[in-house]
Amino acid sequence: MSKLQARNPEAVLRRLEWTVIRRLDGLLQGDYRTLFRGFGLDLADLREYQYGDDVRHIDWNVTARLQTPYVREYHEDREVTAWFLLDLSPSVDFGSGQVRKRAVSSDFVAVLARILTRHGNKVGALFYGEEVDAMIPARSGRRHVLRILHAMMARPAPQRNAPTDLGELLGAAAHLMRRRSLVFLVSDFISVPGWAERLGHLAQRHEIVAVRLHDPLEASLPDLGMVVVQDAETGEQLFVDTHDRGFRRRFAAAAQAREAGLRRAFRQAAVDALELSTDDDLVDAIRRFADMRKRRSRIAAGAPLPKHLEVVQ
Repeated sequence: MSKLQARNPEAVLRRLEWTVIRRLDGLLQGDYRTLFRGFGLDLADLREYQYGDDVRHIDWNVTARLQTPYVREYHEDREVTAWFLLDLSPSVDFGSGQVRKRAVSSDFVAVLARILTRHGNKVGALFYGEEVDAMIPARSGRRHVLRILHAMMARPAPQRNAPTDLGELLGAAAHLMRRRSLVFLVSDFISVPGWAERLGHLAQRHEIVAVRLHDPLEASLPDLGMVVVQDAETGEQLFVDTHDRGFRRRFAAAAQAREAGLRRAFRQAAVDALELSTDDDLVDAIRRFADMRKRRSRIAAGAPLPKHLEVVQ
């Protein structure tokens, strides 16, 4: 594939339709709702728990207040609105191999947006570079997917000397999305602190999937001798000796600590993470995520009520 073709949104989308979406059709058998926990569900009513009800729908706040188990009843929207919150800050342009995180991001957005729109749903996008600087309203259709893809691929890499603040992106999304939506936060999560709390607040109203972009070199450094490394966010450069085993161990330990912090933040916000690496296969990553959601759903559906809430027939 030529560089010109690689930058052509139509060529990229056509390639993904043939190589990724067709494979997902076979793996998921067209049931894309299994990817998402609350796909297009709006609260309709509350009623007392009955034997055989899905325990996942128990409203624990009402149950505790009334001392009787109550469940939420939902009705399903025929039309789902999905939003892509896109972090396109300088660190997303990193890639230790031939693929950069930005390319992984655009492929993922193209695939999921096309899957959703061809089932009659709407997708929109909010862009963050040096700040929240662009928004594409939620609409349907293949042409609209191409519009989002073109906006991602045509953007020049931002030049900034300040770190990314994902809190700005999440705050803008909270003001924008008035109706309950399916939200994909696509980022490498290299950001100043403070975004996790906003993510938790947003997740109380919307279903959010944190799509984490990463590269193997961000987790461990090979022995390359003396090299110059540059912070993609601030432009700061350091001369380091990667031959030093102690330095490589400290680098790996810092990466592991950051990884643990991210997992803790996602867990506290009750948000699932879909991991996308620059050296991974997109179909495999989405399939693993779908399998994880299915397993969790089966476990939840088969879990018994706590003894003090069991309903005696």
